[in-house]
Amino acid sequence: MRMPPFQRFRRFSQISAVFVLGMVVGTIVYNAIYHMGYNVLWLNNQDLRVQIEEYEKDILTLKKYNNTSTVIRQIKIRSETGKVKEGTATLDPVTINEIIREMSSDLEPMRGRSVFDIDTDSKMARLLLDGKLYIVRDKEYAVTIRTMLVMEGVLQIWVEINPYRRS
Repeated sequence: MRMPPFQRFRRFSQISAVFVLGMVVGTIVYNAIYHMGYNVLWLNNQDLRVQIEEYEKDILTLKKYNNTSTVIRQIKIRSETGKVKEGTATLDPVTINEIIREMSSDLEPMRGRSVFDIDTDSKMARLLLDGKLYIVRDKEYAVTIRTMLVMEGVLQIWVEINPYRRS
């Protein structure tokens, strides 16, 4: 039996190879675009979950202390972007949200406290939280409290979050 020469099929094999390569490249591009969109959606979902938890806690506190105006009813923690040190990367929003969530659970005993006792309470909060280490995704982060402000029953705390380096 005779084999036909391969040169007859060379053009067909080149066209089919280019077609298969185009399919592979197309699926890679489509997958990359899909995952970028999914990542943005996931980050928004994480932000919204943190907001929902804060709002649920605020609703419970507001229901409990709606007749008293001299208590801390709401705690808002805000992260400041400090000076980026050499060799450290900026923190992603998911990590910041996880740390803020853990800090808000640490500061939960401050809700319902009198606004006039904030002097002793702020000292206690600073001693407990200033320089505290939080572990998120197997990495350690140090928290530094920059400013605390109480106004109209809302305790606002500005913190600086940096990766912890052991000396």
